[in-house]
Amino acid sequence: MKRREWLYVTGAATLANCLSANVNATQNKKRIKIGQIGVGHAHATKLSVYRASPDYEVVGIVEPDESLRKIAQTQAVYKDLNWMTQEQLLNLKDLDAVLVETRVADLLNTAESCINAGKHIHLDKPAGDSLLQYKHILDNAKKQKLLTQMGFMYRYNPAVVLLREFLKKGWLGDIFEVHTVMSKVISENERKQLAKFKGGVMFELGCHVIDLVLAILGKPLKVDAFNQHASNFKDDLVDNMLAVFTYPKAIASVKVSAMEVEGGSRRHLVVCGTEGTFEIEPLDNPSVKLSLLKARGEYKKGTQEIKVPKFTRYVEDAKDMAQIIRKEKVADFSYDHDFAVQDTLMKACKIV
Repeated sequence: MKRREWLYVTGAATLANCLSANVNATQNKKRIKIGQIGVGHAHATKLSVYRASPDYEVVGIVEPDESLRKIAQTQAVYKDLNWMTQEQLLNLKDLDAVLVETRVADLLNTAESCINAGKHIHLDKPAGDSLLQYKHILDNAKKQKLLTQMGFMYRYNPAVVLLREFLKKGWLGDIFEVHTVMSKVISENERKQLAKFKGGVMFELGCHVIDLVLAILGKPLKVDAFNQHASNFKDDLVDNMLAVFTYPKAIASVKVSAMEVEGGSRRHLVVCGTEGTFEIEPLDNPSVKLSLLKARGEYKKGTQEIKVPKFTRYVEDAKDMAQIIRKEKVADFSYDHDFAVQDTLMKACKIV
C-alpha cells in the first residue's frame, strides 16, 4: 500500500473523532457543495477531510491527465466520486467552492478559472511563480468577495493557535527573534520534479513557515537568501537554503533542506520576546516549551512543557472555510497577507 493511501486509511478514525463533535452543530445547515480540480499536488488527498466533514458535499472531481486520473481512481480517497471536466464542474448548479490541487505549474491558471466562475477556492501551495497573475487573482477575488484560502499546513495547528493567543495578550513582550526549520529527505524522483522550478526546496517547503513568520512579524524590510546545491545528486535542485528576514527590531530565519534525515521530527518554530520564549517542535506532532519572565494566567514563571491536542492537518482549515462561506466569520488571513507571503517566498528563493 502506498504511503498516501496508508495515511488515508489509518487517519480515518482520527478524522472521525475530530469531526464527530461538529455533526450536531451543522446537521441543520445547508451543506456546502465543493469540488476538486486536480490530483497531481502532493497534498491532493486532503479531500478525505472534506468527504468526512458534515459541512461539505463533494459533488465532483476533475483530472484532465489520463495517467494521473487512472491512478487516482484506484485510491480509497477518490472512491465513488463523480469524475468530470473542469467546465462541467464549474457549471454545476449551486457549486460553492473548489479545492485547487493540480500540479504546481497549473495552480494559478486553474485558480483564475475558478475565481472567474465566481467560486470560493482553497488554493494549494505555493501560489505559482507569477506574482503578477497571483495579484490579479487576489484582486478579482476581493472584488467579488470570494475566499482564496491558502493550503499552508500549520495555520490551525493547536500550538500555533495558542501562540497567537500569547502574542495577542502581549505575554512574550517585544518579539526580537523568530527561527524556523522545515526540512525532510526528498526522493530522487521528486527532486527532478522540483528542479523544474527556480525556487528550489524553499519554494516547495518554506512557504508553510514563511506564512507563520509573517503572521507574527509582518512583511520584512529586507530578505537575504543563502542558497546552494549541497547534495551529490546530479540535478539542478537548490537543496540547502536559508533566508534571513530583517525587521526594524527583529530578525527571523527560515532554514530548509532536502536532505535532513527524519527532518519532520525537527521541524520547528521558535519565537523569542523580551518577556518569554515560545518553542513548537515538531510542528506536525506539536508540543510547546514555554519560558516566561513572570507568571502569565495559568502559566508559571520559568520553563514548562505544554501538551496540546493531537493535530490532523486541514480539519480546522475546512471548518474555517465553511464558517467564512456561511458568513459566520471573516477570514483570519487577508488577501494582503497572502500576497506578502508569496512575495517574500519568491525573494527567499531569488526568483524576484
